[in-house]
Amino acid sequence: MKFIRICLGLIAFAALAAAGVAVAANLTSSRNSDFYSPGKHQFYVWCAGGGGRTAYQNGLSADDAQNKLYAAQKAEGHSSCWPMWQGKVSS
Repeated sequence: MKFIRICLGLIAFAALAAAGVAVAANLTSSRNSDFYSPGKHQFYVWCAGGGGRTAYQNGLSADDAQNKLYAAQKAEGHSSCWPMWQGKVSS
């Protein structure tokens, strides 16, 4: 009887572990596809000496949007500010 309980416990543990891995893989995959998809992306613009803020930029990908935002920051005279991607925003 004890052997059966141990086996059932191991099977339940393995099932929970497999479900956890599947959920984690799905979350990672979604975030990865958001980075490479076109649309509006959210960034935190970190500036040396303070003055960080949240900014939004449209682009073909997060990398494209980040480059556009960085160029706009430099054009405004904020050469010590760097946008850091936070995620894709709906609409």
